[in-house]
Amino acid sequence: MKNNHMPDQAKRPPTAALYITCLANSLRPEIGHACVQLVESLGFKVDVPLDQTCCGQPGYNAGHRDQAIAVAKTQITALQGYDWVVVPSGSCAGMIINHYPRLFDQDTDWLERATRLAARTRELCQFLEEQGWHPGTRPQHRTQHAWAYHTSCSCRRETHSHEQGHRLLLKAGIRLAHLHDQEVCCGFGGTFAAKFDPLSSRMGQKKLAAIEQCSATGVTSADLGCLLQLQSLDRSGLSFCHIAELLAGTNATERQS
Repeated sequence: MKNNHMPDQAKRPPTAALYITCLANSLRPEIGHACVQLVESLGFKVDVPLDQTCCGQPGYNAGHRDQAIAVAKTQITALQGYDWVVVPSGSCAGMIINHYPRLFDQDTDWLERATRLAARTRELCQFLEEQGWHPGTRPQHRTQHAWAYHTSCSCRRETHSHEQGHRLLLKAGIRLAHLHDQEVCCGFGGTFAAKFDPLSSRMGQKKLAAIEQCSATGVTSADLGCLLQLQSLDRSGLSFCHIAELLAGTNATERQS
């Protein structure tokens, strides 16, 4: 006999955890709001787990494996129970998808949990394209810009989602400028920018010169770290906008089957 007080699990909306990332949470919370709008437009119930912290990549890249393992365990626990985990950063998504399982190659129980989490984690652009996102309207207040799409190293090499981001921007009617040497690093690289500041700055300035050559008036990327790096060096008054903010500005309203 059916219990009318129990929810019908077969009809519940699919759930998605937003893994907001440290940079977005601290410096550009608007990105989180844009992500919620985009994912909810696809029919998902979005939650932002309060126990999430850093993904552990800075410590992992610095060789502090034990610290990275401890941080990874916290994230795996915080993100369990959701159908999907959506990350507006190729860097953090790549850490969860590719490197969490490697951290636990000697721990069978945690390896299984890390592998399950990796399988349902997606960088934002991956998730939107896989789920069939379509814009509701053409962009309005941002049409005056020709945007240079900077494809971060992590989106290219960790999540392989840079082409998905490009297709989504075109689908949304965003005007893109042709950026030469698009695959070249902007110089951020997380702790690299702090350890090798002069080299990092020269790389960023070279990227900005390429953006100037393509006559773009704005820069977009799926990684906020890259945008902050370039914005800190820019002296020409460019606009900088995360891809989630641009796509959400087209008022996505429905999922196409």
